[in-house]
Parts: sequence; structure tokens; C-alpha cells
Amino acid sequence: MATASFPVSRRATSPRGLAARLEPAAYALLRFAFGAILFTHGLPKALGTSHGSMADPMAGSIRLIDQVMGLPFAPQLAVLVMLLETVGAVALAIGLCTRWVALAFALEMIGICVALGPTWPWIDRGIEYPVLMAVLAAYVVVRGGGAYAVDGRLPWAAARAWQDG
Repeated sequence: MATASFPVSRRATSPRGLAARLEPAAYALLRFAFGAILFTHGLPKALGTSHGSMADPMAGSIRLIDQVMGLPFAPQLAVLVMLLETVGAVALAIGLCTRWVALAFALEMIGICVALGPTWPWIDRGIEYPVLMAVLAAYVVVRGGGAYAVDGRLPWAAARAWQDG
């Protein structure tokens, strides 16, 4: 039974107290996993290797941007996507420029949803996973890097713009 002299120990061992203590690490794990998963989509594009059933992911990105989305400069946009999914994914995983990178990923996922929609099931090249990833990216935009992000440890003011605080 808790007394007035030991209120912290009881609160720290309650499920709610434990969850509150673990939340910063759990969020860092979520952010890291999100970045790592996105990285696995960018690395094959950067290396020119296959990704699952896609023999040439960079060519697939160029085709999607050009033929499905009808955007100009498809090869250049595909390079930007590859850079976002490699360099940006690493930045997101470690919490560097977290909100800006997450915003770029949210926009990318919305673009994928527009290109692949309105089919829902992922098994049919639908949008259910890009929708989930867009919502997760939007959450990271709102939440920021968190306690274990590099953002909060950078000394210069420009890097601290639009971060937790």
C-alpha cells in the first residue's frame, strides 16, 4: 500500500507509469523502424538491384512518375525519390531534420496513393500501406524527433528550426 512518503514508486510500477517511462524509447523505435523500412525501398534504386518482384526499381519509379502520374522530368524526380528513400530514411531513423523529412515522406506517400488509387488492397497494387505510411509520417511531422533524436542535440540554431521544444 502506497503512503505519502512513497508516491513515486507506486506510480512508476503501475502500467500507466511504466508506459509513460517507456514512451520516449518506444517512439524512437517506431521512428527508427519507419526509416529502416523506407530505406529498404531506396537502397535497391540506388544500387540498381532488384527489389522483390521488381527487377529494376529505378525504372519502375521512372515509369510510375512518367506514365501513371504524367509528371515531367520523371528520371530526375525518380532520383529525388531515391535520395529521399535512402538519405532521408537514414535521417528519419536517427532523428535528423525529422519533421522536414517526415513531411517529404508524407507527400511521397500521398503521391503514391494518387498514382495507385483508388484500389485499396495492397495485394492488388492498392494503397492501404501507402495510406498507413502517410498517416505515420504525418504523426512524425506533428510529434517531431522525440527524446532520442539527433535534432535535439545539434548545436547550431538553423538545425533547431521546427523541432521539439
